Amino acid sequence: MSAISAMVMPRADTLMALGRQIFFDSTLSASGRLSCASCHDQQYGWAAPNALAVQTGGIGGTASGLRAVPSLGYAQDTPPFTEHYREDDGDDSEDQGAAGGLMWDGRAESLKEQAALPLLSPLEMGNISRAAAVERLRVSAVAEAFRTAFGAHVFDDSLVAWNGLLAALDAFQQSPADFYPYSSKYDAFLRGEGALTARERRGLALFNDPAKGNCASCHPSARQREGFPQFTDRGFLALGVPRNRRIPVNADSTYYDLGLCGPLRTDLADRPDYCGAFKTPTLRNVARRQVFFHNGVFTSLEQVLRFYARRDTEGRLFYPVDKRGVVQMYDDLPRIYWDNLNVDPPFDRKPGQRPAFSDAEAADMIAFLRTLNDGYSETTPARR
Repeated sequence: MSAISAMVMPRADTLMALGRQIFFDSTLSASGRLSCASCHDQQYGWAAPNALAVQTGGIGGTASGLRAVPSLGYAQDTPPFTEHYREDDGDDSEDQGAAGGLMWDGRAESLKEQAALPLLSPLEMGNISRAAAVERLRVSAVAEAFRTAFGAHVFDDSLVAWNGLLAALDAFQQSPADFYPYSSKYDAFLRGEGALTARERRGLALFNDPAKGNCASCHPSARQREGFPQFTDRGFLALGVPRNRRIPVNADSTYYDLGLCGPLRTDLADRPDYCGAFKTPTLRNVARRQVFFHNGVFTSLEQVLRFYARRDTEGRLFYPVDKRGVVQMYDDLPRIYWDNLNVDPPFDRKPGQRPAFSDAEAADMIAFLRTLNDGYSETTPARR
C-alpha cells in the first residue's frame, strides 16, 4: 500500500485549517524562526514583506537566498510545466511554447511540489530531509491537530506524515478567500459593480495597447471563459533585467541565474534557447509588492515601467558604464544568449528613438495596476 493510499484523508475544511496553522508555524524550520508566512505575507500579495532582494534562512537563519520571493497568489490553476502550452480559451491549436509550473523557473509541477522546495532548501527552512521536517512537525504545536486530522498513528510512518504535511499546505493555498478572492476594484468593474476613474481607464487602455505598454500580451486583462483574468499567460520571457549586485551570490562574476536553463532547474540545462527566461508573474496585487523581477533589482513600479519603456533607448539608466563610457547592456545575461531577449513592444526601440510610452503614461498604467489589489470594498461606483 502506498504512503498516500495509507493516509487517512480528512475533510477539505479540516485540511485547509490545518494547512493554515502549518503555514504560519516557524518551528518547522531548522532555525525555528522561519515559516512559510515569513516570506509570503498576505498583506504584500503573498510575496515578501520587505524590500530585500532575497531573504535569509537556513540552519542558522543567515543563509542568503538566490532569487526574490515569488507570489503565491492566484496560482490555483497553474498547469504543470510544458514546452508546448496550448491555451484552453481561444485557439487551442496554437503552440505558445514553454509555460506553466511554479517558481520562477517552473520547476515545481504542483502546489505540493512547490511547498516541499522551501521546506528542504538549505537556504530557506533548512530541513536536511523529509524525515527531519516531519520530526519537527511531530513535536510542534500543530502536532495534535495533525493527529486528529490524519489519525493517531500518522507519525509512525514519516512518508505518510510528509504527504499529509504537503496535502495540508496545498489545501490552504487552494483557499479562495485567502489566495484568489477576485475582490479587487478591477474585478468589481468587470462585474459591472463599480467604475474606474478616468486615469485608471487611460491606464487600462495603455496596458492593453500593443503599440504602447503591450502588457496584456503576457498579462491578459480580459475575462476568460473560465472566469476572471489571472494577469499572466504563465509563459516565460528573457527581459534582460540588470544584474542585482545586492544579491551576495552575484559577487561571483562567473555566476549567472539563467532561469529555465539553470542553475536551480537542471533538466533544461542543454537548452540554450531557454537561457535567461523566467516565469511571467501574475500582476494581481503587484502594487503591494516591494521588489520586482526574479532578482528583485527594482523596488518600485515607477522603476519597472521606466525599464520597460527605455531598456533599449537609454540603457545607461539601468546598466553599468565602463571606463570608456560604453554601456554594459544586459549585464546579467551572457552575450551568447542575447538572441533570447524579448524584442516585442515596448522593447522594439533603438537608442535615440522615443520610448513607447512617456512617464505620464506610465503613471496612468500604475494607477490601473493599483486597481488589481485585493480587498476593494467601496459600495458605490467611483466617480468618472
